[in-house]
Amino acid sequence: MTGRVHARLAELNLVLPKPVAPVANYVPFVISGSLVFVSGQVTIGPNGLEYVGIVGKDFDIEQGKLAARLCALNIIGQLNIATHENLDRVKRIVKVTGFVNAVPGFSQHPEVINGASDLFVEVFGDAGRHARAAVGAGSLPRNVAVEVEAIAELA
Repeated sequence: MTGRVHARLAELNLVLPKPVAPVANYVPFVISGSLVFVSGQVTIGPNGLEYVGIVGKDFDIEQGKLAARLCALNIIGQLNIATHENLDRVKRIVKVTGFVNAVPGFSQHPEVINGASDLFVEVFGDAGRHARAAVGAGSLPRNVAVEVEAIAELA
């Protein structure tokens, strides 16, 4: 694992998680042409699920941002597998969709999903800037606070 992006991850003191196997009938990513579609990643950390609960009730916006950041780190972990550990092949993060498990009436979904967007830019620079949707959800799998999916272009 060498290269510019791996060096940047080390600079940021970020350790890529070992991606977990899907829990249902889907694959973690699909490569079609030069695009890689990464399935929704939840808040799985080194010790299992983290940030289990609802933003606006169990977590504030800053904690929600950390949850989104963890999801983004899991996406990068999946991209690492998709690129055979050559993250320099990621030409651009094209599209990110973030889902926030929030209380009714919560309106700061974009601020929460900024946790993921900010990490992509920190790691990939301008190539991390992407189109995005930030959506509220009445619930998410395993009651996690955030789920994020992404589409990336490979060189």
